[in-house]
Amino acid sequence: MQAATHESQFVTLCLGAEVFAVPVSMVREILDYRDSFRIPEGPDYLLGLIDVRGRGTPVIDLRSKLGMAKVPPDSATRIMVLDVPLADRTLALGLVADRVLEVATFADDQIEGAPDVGVAWRSDYIAGVVRRESGFVVLFNLSKLLTADVAILASSAAKAA
Repeated sequence: MQAATHESQFVTLCLGAEVFAVPVSMVREILDYRDSFRIPEGPDYLLGLIDVRGRGTPVIDLRSKLGMAKVPPDSATRIMVLDVPLADRTLALGLVADRVLEVATFADDQIEGAPDVGVAWRSDYIAGVVRRESGFVVLFNLSKLLTADVAILASSAAKAA
């Protein structure tokens, strides 16, 4: 008898042709894109604040955070509102995605570790990679992607609201 394979669900999103995923358990809601209230002297990747059900929620430009070229928002652009567990609290924030694709289920044995490219590069935000017929899906480790500086900025921005 074969042991049962554990499966996890993820929400997949696109930045250009690249596909990424976040655990569905962290996704609170997905909103149509809207402009945010710019926070003076914030870093480029912190777009500002939006009102989500009466609460100021910081919005991060995922493209900027990952060092990708900026593109103007269009009708497919979404803000994925997440609850990200950190060591001492849960951080609510929005991530801008070019588009949100689907909820996908991946078995643990489908998930590979971050690839070794033979040189130093920042891969700590990659929880794993899943191969699909259409290419790869990169699974985010959101607590690593949102390093301490982003968490502090987002927390300060939310308190300012």
